Amino acid sequence: QQEQEQPPQTTAGNCGCNKSCNCTKAAVDYSDLYSTGTHTHTHNPTAQLDSQLCVSCCRDVRHLSSVKMKHQFHLLHSYFPDLLPAMDGDGKTLTFLQEVVDILLAYIVESFDRDTKVIDFHYPNELLQKNNWELQHEPASLDDILVSCRATLKYAIKTGTHPRYFNQLSTGLDMVGLAADWLTSTANTNMFTYEVAPVFVLLEYVTLKKMREIIGWAEGRGDGIFSPGGAISNMYAMLLARFKMFPEVKEKGMSSVPRLVAFTSEHSHFSIKKGAAALGIGTESVICIKADESGKMIPADLERRILEANKCIRRCFIATAGTTVYGAFDPLIAISDVCKKYNVWMHVDGAWGGSLLMSRRHRWKLDGVERANSVTWNPHKMMSVPLQCSALLVREEGLMQNCNQMHACYLFQQDKHYDLSYDTGDKALQCGRHVDIFKLWLMWRAKGTIGFEAQIDKCLELSEYLYNKIKDREGYEMVFDGKPQHTNVCFWYLPPGIRYMEDKEERKKHLHKVAPVIKARMMEYGTTMVSYQPQGDKVNFFRMVISNPAATFADIDFLIEEIERLGQDL
Repeated sequence: QQEQEQPPQTTAGNCGCNKSCNCTKAAVDYSDLYSTGTHTHTHNPTAQLDSQLCVSCCRDVRHLSSVKMKHQFHLLHSYFPDLLPAMDGDGKTLTFLQEVVDILLAYIVESFDRDTKVIDFHYPNELLQKNNWELQHEPASLDDILVSCRATLKYAIKTGTHPRYFNQLSTGLDMVGLAADWLTSTANTNMFTYEVAPVFVLLEYVTLKKMREIIGWAEGRGDGIFSPGGAISNMYAMLLARFKMFPEVKEKGMSSVPRLVAFTSEHSHFSIKKGAAALGIGTESVICIKADESGKMIPADLERRILEANKCIRRCFIATAGTTVYGAFDPLIAISDVCKKYNVWMHVDGAWGGSLLMSRRHRWKLDGVERANSVTWNPHKMMSVPLQCSALLVREEGLMQNCNQMHACYLFQQDKHYDLSYDTGDKALQCGRHVDIFKLWLMWRAKGTIGFEAQIDKCLELSEYLYNKIKDREGYEMVFDGKPQHTNVCFWYLPPGIRYMEDKEERKKHLHKVAPVIKARMMEYGTTMVSYQPQGDKVNFFRMVISNPAATFADIDFLIEEIERLGQDL
């Protein structure tokens, strides 16, 4: 028979519920079960709660609706282990966060040590079994949380910190950028309106304007936005090009427009085809233009393919400033002449090579970029801004707003008391947008433009050093003739066992297996990491890229010696 609910009583029972009870259990402070200090709790906090509470009166968590408000508060915040916003949680919060920071700082210092491994490699099934990564019904202790933090970093690849990690385009860890990333997470706000992110919105405005000035657009005029990576920036450009030619597509869809096509180099990034698929244009409508032996797109072939596609509506061309594999820069001046002649939107994918605009010694490689309609530029690559940081720059002001705005009245009220042009969220495809700007802005303040220039020049100097060292070295062959334009150095290593094979097909077959085996051994030993891939009819080769400002000439020498050590028996 259910008892009638009574107001909470402090005299009946010590567990704080409103039922009559003769138990002698003291009221439990739930937060004590999650202390980082000396503790006796089990790994099942719920079980311990059951053992300490009076079973007859608190056998179901649902019964907490009648427990004192104090205990409601403690239980609610026991899942955020007696940290803020728990009452009097400031001290333990500082202790916990300091322990986390200590873990992070130890990892950073260790990772810059060349005697440590780049990677502690385990196969997926082995790593799954090595730790308990499963999510549990019960909350973990703060000690367990710290253990999870250590385990995560133990098995993480030192992509940002180790000077001998060369596997991807995004490497290096800048300490000011790291501090900015911590601040960004602490602020934990959204970029859609000025009212919730005033400083960050202004910093984005200032930085995008500066980047447009560096591109060469008069007085930095135009538009832009930071997006979740170069692939999305490229898709934004394709979206804008389509809207510019057919604004009705926004409301009526693809059925309202003729067939659209996009032209791009055969060496362009795969995100171009992904964007075409996502926008309903289709991958078959992406026409690939031939590139020369060094990976540069051939303008004459672009014009030929445009003329062949005259039955289609010519939509846009995507040039590449720094291709992913060869590091090639398309001839932008010649391309812009063709685009202007045939009224084709010109987008430059400078995700990898755009940062060379910061270097007076190397910016000539992007001559003609100022004639583009839009540009992708990823500071999280050559500028070592912590991931993610990708900008789309657009020459025509207002186009992004007209293309993407939906006038959500709960966010973008038109009668606000400030300049509504700073409510940038409606020109984005996203609603929630991460604050990516502060990392770049704070690093720019710390380094100045000349600091970024020196960093970029150093990386290109290291790549030239590698090229000069191996181009005539026994056992190495370059994938294409001539000095690379970017930090990409593409080469084959030929172990002694296949250097003098006379059968070219047999030699090619064996050579295709060399890079994968050496790469696997690199990861097993944990000494370094370099990427490899095939390209067209070329078998697997190493693609060395340098964007880590911590790398030195000695690290390049080590890489060469390590490749030879790991591959000598193949």
